[in-house]
Amino acid sequence: MKYYVITLNAMYKFKLTFLLLATLIFAACNQNKKPATDEEAKSIIAAQPDSTSSKTVLFFGDSLTAGYGLDDPSEAFPGVIKDKIDSLKLPYKVINAGLSGETTAGGNARLDWLLKQKVDVFILELGANDGLRGIPVNETNKNLQSIIDKVKAKYPEVKIVLLGMQVPPNMGADYVNKFKAIFPDLAAKNHTQLVPFLLQGVGGIPALNQADGIHPTAQGAKIVANNVWGVLKGVL
Repeated sequence: MKYYVITLNAMYKFKLTFLLLATLIFAACNQNKKPATDEEAKSIIAAQPDSTSSKTVLFFGDSLTAGYGLDDPSEAFPGVIKDKIDSLKLPYKVINAGLSGETTAGGNARLDWLLKQKVDVFILELGANDGLRGIPVNETNKNLQSIIDKVKAKYPEVKIVLLGMQVPPNMGADYVNKFKAIFPDLAAKNHTQLVPFLLQGVGGIPALNQADGIHPTAQGAKIVANNVWGVLKGVL
């Protein structure tokens, strides 16, 4: 385990960056506020290339999963992980079911169509948009639990990886702490794997983010992919 020492000046810059850009991420992530329709959900599956792979990894999330702002969706962290899986010749195909602007409520609403596709590994990346909108923590927790319950009910043998998120400090210490706790609490309750913070090593670092200061660049997405791969490789 590695430990990092953060100077007060660096911490101040990090917090300031989040404070200044909180509204920007809200706008950028809010490109599709409406929950996906059944047709949109079906199109995500239809858009995936045919594969003879025996198992499926489904990434289910918002703009971070979808690859908002990148030149090619394959540059998003699920695409980087797909390349890793392919290079290792593992028997999995990867489906990127990310949708920009998605909330946990929206994800819960559109999940059923996606589960028509057999899922062996389900990677859940939702919650950031809830936090930025100040949605009560108990609602976010309830929606995420519902998503997990639906996936397990449909595919009892599924393996789930929960990707932890955090919100900027201007949301207030009480909300920030309760929001951060959602993910380890759910992981422990449901016996899922957990990536503590998806954007570790990327969040707040200008060189690794797009002009909005939040969505990773292609280089940043590679670091995000490594954060996820560190846990996922033990699941596959």
